[in-house]
Amino acid sequence: MFKKILIANRGEIALRVIRTCREMGIKTVAVYSTADKESLHVKFSDEAVCIGKPASADSYLNIPHIMAAAEITNADGIHPGYGFLAENAKFAEICGEHGIKFIGPTPAMINAMGDKITAKETMIKAGVPVVPGGEGLLSSLQNALDQAKEIGYPVILKATAGGGGKGMRVVWEPSELEKAYNTAKIEAAASFKNDGIYMEKFVEEPRHIEIQVAGDQYGKVCHLSERDCSIQRRHQKLVEESPSPFMTPELREKMGAAAIKAASAINYESVGTIEFLVDKHRNFYFMEMNTRIQVEHCVTEEVVNYDLIKEQIKIAAGDPISGLNYEPQMHAIECRINAEDPYNDFRPSPGRIAVLHQPGGHGIRVDSHVYAGYSIPPYYDSMIAKIIAVARTRREAIDTMHRALSEYVIEGIKTTIPFHLQLMKDERFRSGNFNTKFLESFKLA
Repeated sequence: MFKKILIANRGEIALRVIRTCREMGIKTVAVYSTADKESLHVKFSDEAVCIGKPASADSYLNIPHIMAAAEITNADGIHPGYGFLAENAKFAEICGEHGIKFIGPTPAMINAMGDKITAKETMIKAGVPVVPGGEGLLSSLQNALDQAKEIGYPVILKATAGGGGKGMRVVWEPSELEKAYNTAKIEAAASFKNDGIYMEKFVEEPRHIEIQVAGDQYGKVCHLSERDCSIQRRHQKLVEESPSPFMTPELREKMGAAAIKAASAINYESVGTIEFLVDKHRNFYFMEMNTRIQVEHCVTEEVVNYDLIKEQIKIAAGDPISGLNYEPQMHAIECRINAEDPYNDFRPSPGRIAVLHQPGGHGIRVDSHVYAGYSIPPYYDSMIAKIIAVARTRREAIDTMHRALSEYVIEGIKTTIPFHLQLMKDERFRSGNFNTKFLESFKLA
């Protein structure tokens, strides 16, 4: 087992890893930019090393600085969290070259799923359903027009190195394709330094349902059921839950088996997530694999009573997994609390938190790195907390969440709490009748 783990991340996920390490008797090292000096993850770790200026490129994406911090503190493992370098194969490779264990999959596994075209080809060979689409990257506008005609409109353009909705455009008719093609390539290049894009059939009225998986170095892979992530704004998740209100036992069995096939196809080792689009007829299609822990992992932890960070660390240390599949025993919902103004197009709202009262009570979990007096820096993702409600039924979980949100007090900045309060009372949401386009017709009062 590891003696000391450096967390190459910030905020709530860094604090989350520190807590599990402390339970396991493992020392921790926090790294931080000058903007994060007062963050709780810095205060709660055993050691802390400043790795640069506020800009991510100078700190949390600065591999030489992170490796130097690991070496001077004698860390024998590095946990990347999510985002930043979590799915950077080169970083994982450098960790290995320096005799430090990257707590995640191997560089080859990251590469196999990091490029969307390669991942799709791997899934086809493994017998996992994929969204119908053209072969390979689009070579020209004419190539895009030809593929769209063959696939049939609507189609969607996606960045091969992308994620988070960057380099993604839906095209409903031929006259829209040229503008969408050019815009997608420019955005992909700016976001990922790779302007490669590909085309797929656009699945209308889809649900975004993902399956949590875990695999060990001995060839065993299991799944821990699903999460429904369909409440999104511009491809950014705002609410996640497990189990999905759209799920049936038969569909869960099929999707779970497909997720295991997907992970087994690359001999996956660590925890990860297979993301699917599911149409209104419950046909499902592989979308991508996240070779890391996810923001919404807490939802799965609450419904199957399973510490995914602990399992991730144990797998990296060479422990075998049970190989058993898990099904939800409870219902959990997670709301992302972002420092954004939902009444002003969700614009970021960094600044100093003047007053903070976090909710509690039965069935409530809050993962956060902020406190009263903390100043939220403007340089990073705007998520400042995750609140998870768990209960025996979905309706009870929603009611518990609404109660908790109503007692959540954050003053000094704007947050998404008012949005979530209204969503929990929306009858379409409460009935489970929604898809990824739900928020396009949701009006904030």
